[in-house]
Amino acid sequence: MLLHIIARGKIARSPEAELVARYEKRVTWPLKLTELPETGGRVAEPLTPCRTVLLDEKGRDLSSEELAAILEKWRDGGVRECRFVLGAADGHSQAERDAADLLLAFGRATWPHLLARAMLMEQLFRATSILAGHPYHRAG
Repeated sequence: MLLHIIARGKIARSPEAELVARYEKRVTWPLKLTELPETGGRVAEPLTPCRTVLLDEKGRDLSSEELAAILEKWRDGGVRECRFVLGAADGHSQAERDAADLLLAFGRATWPHLLARAMLMEQLFRATSILAGHPYHRAG
């Protein structure tokens, strides 16, 4: 299953960009990163079937194991692409939320956009590692 991160705004050269690049190298599943301008822009049509996850303050606060289980279910169910969408500064519209398969939050705190992108990459690395059977220090 392709993990496709779609983010508004450019990460440029920054400490967060270094973190994203570090985890991008470590994720063993197919991975694609797409950056869009703050408004507008287009993303290629998804591989189908596709699932959409919005990073959203109103989303579910999942453990790493719970996220891994969802990805495993989708992958084993034949999903070809999972899109993780980070919105612009104003977040996502209600229509986008309603159309998503999952709303995901990293706790109740508000996180800077670039840091949220790095945190997402780390969680995708962690979830795919769990599914690959690598020891997870919090398991059990």
